[in-house]
Amino acid sequence: MTENLTLKMDDYLPLRDVVFNTLREAILKGELKPGERLMEMHLANKLGVSRTPIREAIRMLEQEGLAVTIPRKGAQVAKMTEKDLQDVLEVRDALDALAVVCACQRMTSAQIVKLKEAMKAFETATKTDDVRSIVETDEAFHDVIYAAADNPKLENIINSAREQMYRYRYEYVKNPAVYEQLISEHKAIIDGFERRDVDFLKNIMHVHLENQIEAVRVVIREQS
Repeated sequence: MTENLTLKMDDYLPLRDVVFNTLREAILKGELKPGERLMEMHLANKLGVSRTPIREAIRMLEQEGLAVTIPRKGAQVAKMTEKDLQDVLEVRDALDALAVVCACQRMTSAQIVKLKEAMKAFETATKTDDVRSIVETDEAFHDVIYAAADNPKLENIINSAREQMYRYRYEYVKNPAVYEQLISEHKAIIDGFERRDVDFLKNIMHVHLENQIEAVRVVIREQS
C-alpha cells in the first residue's frame, strides 16, 4: 500500500514531523495495514527523503503505539489488540476521573461557556466526512476539562496517554452511528459541570470511555 503514499509538506515543520504525519495518517486511514512492513529504504525512495527522517518518524510512531519493531524483521504497522485497547483505556479512565474531580472544583463560568462552544464545534464536525477534524474537535472538548483541572502535571500525563489511544479514538469516530451518542454524552458532561456534581461526572466520563471500548472491540474482532 506504500505505493499510494505522498509526502504532505509543511514549511513550518521539521522533515521528520512531516514524514511522521504522512505515515501516521496513512496508518489511521488504513492505507498502511496492520502488520505491513515499514522498510526505511523503500519509504525513503517513495517519499523522496533520506532514511534519517524515516527512522525518526518510525520511532515517533512507536511512541504512539502505531508501529512496532520486531527483531530480525524490522518495523511494521502495529496490530490493534483488545488487550492494548483495554490497557490504554483503563489508564485514561483513571486519569479522567481525577481530572473531573479537580475540574469540578475549579471550572469557571467562562470555561463552561468554552466547553459549550467546543461541543458545538464537535457537532458541526460530525456533519462532515473529515474524520480527523471530528477526532480533533472531540479532543478539544476534553482539553477544556483538562485545562480547568488546573494541574499541569496531570495534563502532561493525560497528553502522553492520549497519544497511545489516538488510533482507537480514530477507529471509534469512523462510524457515524456513534455521533448522536457522543453528542448526548457531551451534553450530559456539561450538565454535570453546571451542577458541580462530581459523582455524576465520574460516572458519565466512565460510560463515555466504556462505550468507546465496546465499539472499537467490535472493529478489532472484525479485523482479526
